[in-house]
Amino acid sequence: MQVTTLLVNRSDITDIRAVTETAPALAPDCIRLEIEKFALTANNVTYAAAGDVLKYWQFFPAEEGWGKVPVWGIGKVVETNVEDVTQGERFFGYFPPSSHLDVMPGRTSKHGFSDITPVRADLPPIYNKYDLLTDVMDLDDDLEDRLSLLRPLYATSYLLWDFMVDNDYFGAEQFIVSSASSKTSIGLLSLAKRKGPKVIGLTSAKNMAFVKDLGICDQIVDYDHIAAEIDQVPSVYVDIAGNSDVKKALHEHLADRLKHSAAVGTSHWDKFAPSGDLPGPKPLFFFAPSQSEKRLKEWGPAELGKQVQETWRGLALESRNWLNIEHHNGVDKAAAIYQRVADGSLVPSIGVMISLSGEE
Repeated sequence: MQVTTLLVNRSDITDIRAVTETAPALAPDCIRLEIEKFALTANNVTYAAAGDVLKYWQFFPAEEGWGKVPVWGIGKVVETNVEDVTQGERFFGYFPPSSHLDVMPGRTSKHGFSDITPVRADLPPIYNKYDLLTDVMDLDDDLEDRLSLLRPLYATSYLLWDFMVDNDYFGAEQFIVSSASSKTSIGLLSLAKRKGPKVIGLTSAKNMAFVKDLGICDQIVDYDHIAAEIDQVPSVYVDIAGNSDVKKALHEHLADRLKHSAAVGTSHWDKFAPSGDLPGPKPLFFFAPSQSEKRLKEWGPAELGKQVQETWRGLALESRNWLNIEHHNGVDKAAAIYQRVADGSLVPSIGVMISLSGEE
């Protein structure tokens, strides 16, 4: 059997190529998944941009100098050496951008399993979990796609919002989020709009109309108009864009009125640079698995799972009003879509699902 994989140059994350290799015999205690489809979003570019710092390259090792950008998608069992995992079962989880993946399930349950492949043992467990897709989940084809496109992002949105609520928004009167047209920001802004301080979305001029039509912000500000349009009152900033110029402008404008500055993503990865000395609080990195682990200890896995499930599903259903899904098959189309995601030319109203397992 042949396995096709997209590899990204770790020193230039816009450089992508495909390789095809013969799969080895399936190891004992492992299963082989055919990756039916996976999502490509700005979140994957963040994984690439932060691949070394946050160990994203370690999940699926590749040849020297190259990396497999993790993606979220759905895989079907095509071969199994595990008694409790049946051929034909389908799982949602974390994959390389490939046609197939071998994993080693730990303890299995009616909900799925965690991969205990040694290379992943020291990595955040939230990324090693594979959920069994069943009729009980009530997913049509469209919601299956939105599961891959949105659940990982909306899980981050939920944990960010929960972190802010947990800290009473640090006493802020306004809540500012960059990259307001990105899916993670849309989820976060939607939640904050329901309960919290004044909600402000920062975005580019070209995406102003799109964000306005979403109806999730009390105020929308162009990146170039921060000083002119944002009130100098106690504020919290969530940086999804990772644009150093925007962060600098906001910190200089608000200074000590900025009560917390959270660094989350790098959707503007090409405009990212170390913060250096900035007025106001030092930006602190928000790592979603840390908040997840806190709530797991306080609430237990059942309650946390329920909260995330209800949140992503509700927001996913709302996304049908603004997110149109495209399907692309084959390495050439996948590479072209990755380039568009990386350079920011893919419009926010489109979500892309990729398959490398079938014919073009």
